[in-house]
Amino acid sequence: MAAAARLINERGVAGTSTEDVRIAAGVSSSQLYHYFADKKSLVRAVIAFLTELVLQNQQPLLGHLDSIEALRAWRDLLLKIQHHLGYKGGCPIGTLAGEIAETFPEGRLDLAAAFAEWEEGIRCGLRAMHDRGELPADVNPDELALALLAALQGGLLLTQLRREAEPLKAALDTVIDRIESLTV
Repeated sequence: MAAAARLINERGVAGTSTEDVRIAAGVSSSQLYHYFADKKSLVRAVIAFLTELVLQNQQPLLGHLDSIEALRAWRDLLLKIQHHLGYKGGCPIGTLAGEIAETFPEGRLDLAAAFAEWEEGIRCGLRAMHDRGELPADVNPDELALALLAALQGGLLLTQLRREAEPLKAALDTVIDRIESLTV
């Protein structure tokens, strides 16, 4: 899975063949096809693998974003990850979504589920703030979680293009500042 994910991240789905994956993974064709009936099933497995990897890299913070301090620590972690990557690659899940959303319906649904899982990690913390009365009753924590995820994705894309942290930092800080302004 790691070899397939690396190749797809570097070359895209269209630019990666199952033969490329077989060679990079150092496995036989029979081994590859034992686990993956075709390229689509391989891509779906890569989506699951990348989702787990992306979300795991944000632990233990993701799912515990229940204070402004925790949100800022998460932002700092995301910025640190991007710095470590040299601001290259963007979001592997977002990149796949851009490539296959219109051509591979099952993959689009898998990616939508991946983003829903990511959003749920954000939502849990914001709901906790809401439940404790730190966010007013008329504030929708689900909407804030979606806005924060959307800011993250846009920030990652622009950070990738510009090869600098400022777009990601600005996008996340703007939404986190908005959340802070709503706190009671």
